Amino acid sequence: MKTILLMRHAKSSWKEKEEKDHKRPLAKRGKRNASQMGELMKEEELIPQLILSSSALRAQQTAELFVKGSGYQGEIKYLDSLFMAEGDEYLKLLRSLPDDIERVMIIGHNPGLESMIPLLTRQVEAIPTAAIAYLIAQISHWKDLSKDTEIDLVEIWRPKELTTA
Repeated sequence: MKTILLMRHAKSSWKEKEEKDHKRPLAKRGKRNASQMGELMKEEELIPQLILSSSALRAQQTAELFVKGSGYQGEIKYLDSLFMAEGDEYLKLLRSLPDDIERVMIIGHNPGLESMIPLLTRQVEAIPTAAIAYLIAQISHWKDLSKDTEIDLVEIWRPKELTTA
């Protein structure tokens, strides 16, 4: 059994309209939410063994604040290939993981990240900024992960600011 945590980067800032998309930082709300989601994963006892993140600044900042909130002590790999990746790219990356990794977190972007939910679970769910989808794949080896794998969508956690009226 393998655990996949899919996290959309937290809310980014649009203050600098001339800034290239890859260099957009987090907004204040995004900084709060990224740390909050790290704290939540610590409470849920779902700290990943590996974090794979897009190399975009907002994703890097999300990863760093998640780490502070969660107490994660492992490696963060920043990958250019996750910047605006499609679902198939995420799947290819997961299939390449070593089998000693049981729980992985991917921090990426929509629409590609959100497209992973129906690709893997046959369910359609929205993944707002800083949300985390918790999936369990009924496999022993990452290379066996495919669109036909039995994968359960256990829960989607959203930042508190998005779940309260």
